[in-house]
Amino acid sequence: MTAPARPPYATGWRLFWRAVRGRAFPRIIALRRQRDWLVLDIVLPLMSVAAYVFVYRALRAPEAYIGFVILGGAMTAFWLNVLWGMATQLFWEKQSGNLPLYIMSPAPLMALLLGMAVGGMANTTARATAILLLGGWLFGVDFQVTAWLPLLAVFVLTLSALYGLGMVSASLFLLSGRGALHISALAQEPVYLLSGFYFPVKALPFWAAAAGSLIPLTLGMDAMRQLSFPDGPTFGLWSVRVEVAALAVMTVVFLALARWTLAVMERRARRDARLTARMD
Repeated sequence: MTAPARPPYATGWRLFWRAVRGRAFPRIIALRRQRDWLVLDIVLPLMSVAAYVFVYRALRAPEAYIGFVILGGAMTAFWLNVLWGMATQLFWEKQSGNLPLYIMSPAPLMALLLGMAVGGMANTTARATAILLLGGWLFGVDFQVTAWLPLLAVFVLTLSALYGLGMVSASLFLLSGRGALHISALAQEPVYLLSGFYFPVKALPFWAAAAGSLIPLTLGMDAMRQLSFPDGPTFGLWSVRVEVAALAVMTVVFLALARWTLAVMERRARRDARLTARMD
């Protein structure tokens, strides 16, 4: 009696997508198993959003600002996930001792990070949706979306460019050692300002708004606000077409740059063992 033939090892794209699925699964399943974190990630951001809503209403700001705040509060979940769940991911894996396993694995690092991004994106989307729905209900926000397909396209392009930026940052933060934590903390609040999370980015000086446009969230939120509210185009920085084109370019550039930086880092680690043997 002959033993059954052993299935061949996956290679190429099969290996890539299996690695993506394997790394995405734990983060997706955690959405169902860790419900206490889900409550914290919804209630606490809503408190921050409520503060801005009450300030705008006390100042008698245009009602569109209330919707801008709700949408910005929902999108903060994605920025924090990219900053702390993607950009610092390889650094934390190094600290926990898992990075050598990733380097020795036949699966490419980009597949592993993409799996983490897909899992984190699914998890964060559920939280952002809850913030959007609860915030809209509590504060009576009137979303008037007339073009759902362009809105969905802008949302997908924004997340693609944003998580591509997170992959690029993952390798750069790893090389910086413990400085990665300081860089992450330093980048959190300035992006809140430059991306206009709680106000139209058009209110910034032009040079600051132009600099903020290099961040995918800035253009993505500005376009989504224009497509979600009747007064959105009045407060828009650029036209939606320009912002969609810029997001598409950012997606291609960041993903290509992420592939290159991760490949360089992986070759360096295999050759010199500097990323796993060096003490921070």
